[in-house]
Amino acid sequence: MSSKYVYFFGNGKAEGDAKMKNLLGGKGANLAEMTSIGLPVPPGFTISTEVCTYYYANGDTYPQSLENEVNTNLSEVEKIMGRTFGDPKNPLLVSVRSGARASMPGMMDTILNLGLNDITVQGIIAQSGDERFAYDAYRRFVQMYSDVVMGMDKHVLEHQLEMKKEEKGVHLDTELTAADWKELVASFKLAIREHLGQEFPEDPKDQLWGAVGAVFGSWMNQRAITYRRLNSIPSEWGTAVNVQSMVFGNMGDDCATGVAFTRDPSTGENYFYGEYLVNAQGEDVVAGIRTPQPLNLFQKKEGDLPSMEEVLPECYRQLADIRSSLEKHYKDMQDIEFTIEKGKLFMLQTRNGKRTAKAAIKTAVDMVREGLIDEKTAVLRVAPSQLDQLLHPSLDPKAPKKVIAKGLPASPGAASGAVVFTADEAEAEAKVGKRVILVRIETSPEDIHGMHAAQGILTARGGMTSHAAVVARGMGKCCVAGCGDIKVDYANEKFMARNGQMVSKGDIITLDGSTGEVMLGEVPTVSPEMTGDFGTLMGWVDSFRTLKVRTNADTPYDSKVARQFGAEGIGLCRTEHMFFDAERISAVREMILSEDLEGRQKALAKILPMQKGDFIGIFREMKGLPVTIRLLDPPLHEFLPQEDKDIEALAKSLSVSTQQLRHKVEFLHEFNPMLGHRGCRLGLTYPEIYDMQVQAIMEAACELVKNEGFAIVPEIMIPLIATVSELKELRANAIRVCEEVIARYGVKVEYLIGTMIELPRAALTADEIATEAEFFSFGTNDLTQTTFGLSRDDAGKFLPFYVENGLLPEDPFVSLDQGGVGKLVKMACELGRAARPGIKLGICGEHGGDPASVIFCHNAGLDYVSCSPFRVPIARLAAAHAALA
Repeated sequence: MSSKYVYFFGNGKAEGDAKMKNLLGGKGANLAEMTSIGLPVPPGFTISTEVCTYYYANGDTYPQSLENEVNTNLSEVEKIMGRTFGDPKNPLLVSVRSGARASMPGMMDTILNLGLNDITVQGIIAQSGDERFAYDAYRRFVQMYSDVVMGMDKHVLEHQLEMKKEEKGVHLDTELTAADWKELVASFKLAIREHLGQEFPEDPKDQLWGAVGAVFGSWMNQRAITYRRLNSIPSEWGTAVNVQSMVFGNMGDDCATGVAFTRDPSTGENYFYGEYLVNAQGEDVVAGIRTPQPLNLFQKKEGDLPSMEEVLPECYRQLADIRSSLEKHYKDMQDIEFTIEKGKLFMLQTRNGKRTAKAAIKTAVDMVREGLIDEKTAVLRVAPSQLDQLLHPSLDPKAPKKVIAKGLPASPGAASGAVVFTADEAEAEAKVGKRVILVRIETSPEDIHGMHAAQGILTARGGMTSHAAVVARGMGKCCVAGCGDIKVDYANEKFMARNGQMVSKGDIITLDGSTGEVMLGEVPTVSPEMTGDFGTLMGWVDSFRTLKVRTNADTPYDSKVARQFGAEGIGLCRTEHMFFDAERISAVREMILSEDLEGRQKALAKILPMQKGDFIGIFREMKGLPVTIRLLDPPLHEFLPQEDKDIEALAKSLSVSTQQLRHKVEFLHEFNPMLGHRGCRLGLTYPEIYDMQVQAIMEAACELVKNEGFAIVPEIMIPLIATVSELKELRANAIRVCEEVIARYGVKVEYLIGTMIELPRAALTADEIATEAEFFSFGTNDLTQTTFGLSRDDAGKFLPFYVENGLLPEDPFVSLDQGGVGKLVKMACELGRAARPGIKLGICGEHGGDPASVIFCHNAGLDYVSCSPFRVPIARLAAAHAALA
């Protein structure tokens, strides 16, 4: 660990730079970088992430040298500012903010105006000549500090503030006087003493170390833990602490504060986008306490308050120049925070801006056209997981809709669901499979778990840069913010929309995050179109990747959708899904209930033309591309009814006794069907089932070759192989049927026979199995179950606990367990290729659409991954990232 823990920035010089994010966190590194390139940044210093690591490893204590380093750097800030921390006549005030290496907006703690007490406030009055400003800053500090550092329920002091405004007959904080603020500071301190049994700290040094400890402590608060889990941010990274001299946006009408993005974070359009408030501090903008004003005339709409371009034109011009400088310097869209004090602009933060998938793609493609970045960088700029936002339907423009309110289009997309009013309700309802819309007056970081669980978020207050908007965009959630048309009543669990429309908890509403509209009921949707900038980006993606991407599809329609999304064939066609069709389930059941071979063959003869028709449709949609068809996998009891009334109905339709049918159901019942009579075990004990399926596959292929000139190489996959002897016998059966069909049609059709590797024994003996298999497809769903000894259907009861408590880094059914299951995959690849050098290797579990798992597959040397149709573009992009990395 380094012996230096504190890094200074100020007056055009800095001890850090943008490359030091791991040590200084994103905020600290960028404050140093902005200082070095000559931007107006208030001086300060960063306590490194190494101190956070030390703090948690050593019982919430600090390195011995830290206090001296902090004092030395604080003295440097005092020299530049010409003020002294804690001085009664000329006090320096500071902010204390968190800053992890990965952006976590709103998840950790911030304290402003630190250094104020009953004595130094008089010095601030002397400096500013404004008693009202001084006591406004003081009450803000007491509110923040009591909440963040002392653990006071913030609603207690917020209630006192609301009561004071009511007493004075005013609506806005800005309408309260110096005397009002002074009285509130005293009553706030009294409330702290009554609720916490301790005094508010008066010594600025005690305040500073309390704040530093609170910021480090906030790294492990629940909302930060949840955000890290949702965004795969390791807990060992830690956070830095930034201590910076205060500049004030709340000293009068020539002061302001704001948040801006160098491009529109929702659409990616290249214009300066943001919000500001005159006579305010930073939290006023993001918390939605006051309605923000637009940054410029381009953004301004009818009814908006004056823009910064109109009110503070010189500062706006300077900010617009900085916008241009930052984009050219960082070569990425920036999210910036600024404050104007007495007509002078200061930069408080820049970071790569959170953006929607649509904005990420447009920004990346535009920046290539503008010459800022190359195609490789553009591809790496878009996170594969982001594409999920684009691959789902939007509202059907032709559908009727009843618009009951309109707010700000804070995060695009469409969402319908039942109204809930708390984050806990949203999470609870989502856990039982319900789609919900979280409705709040305004969101706070404590709502993060509910926002993640909800389909969409609706807030009555807040702007386009509010907490709800920023977090929703980062999550890819639809959000309508600042919807002044609704009045939320938490107590009665309802909200009133315009024209008096009442909406209660449980009622269905629809949000359009692209227009800001709120609609009563569920509105139909339409499928997305993959054109324009998306098509351009995916063209670059395909030029870089080497891993092929197929799809898991069981119908011609799914095959068509997947091909439109860029699938290069089918990696898994599950034939059992075809058996459940209403027209053929009776024939399947007849086959299962038959007591002899003749009866089963008679029933299978009815199923044969249906299966053949399925395969013809799929082969047509996938013309020219490989198709892997898995033979029947699940146990036979899954096709039979389990309820008494259903058993009676089936017995009647098949003209058998209810007792006879119930006996058959009981006979086929298995205690652990996942490890029971299924897959190749069925094919060995009832070879006529697999013979029928192979015949259907080959007849479909031969007819298309003979009648339509297709070139088809069907890939026949035998599931659940554990020993080479199983595969040897089933392969011989399949070859016999294939050759019979080919001879009957008089055409030449190549075919491959392979297996799924989904049992640990198969992976361990892959060299033996490869002697009989022309391809391996790793069924990682079952391989994960059998490697961990987990039932995927039951693991949901305890796996979340394992992930939340660090026993597992990820749910192994969501992201491939590379240390265990991944080792088996790698071993099987190596053994298989050693025995059969040209063997084709792929993966067909749901992991095929998980970006981290796709990267693993690329590194393991697989030929392809296969995933659900809507995840094909995600897998393509992840494969390109893997190749470029």
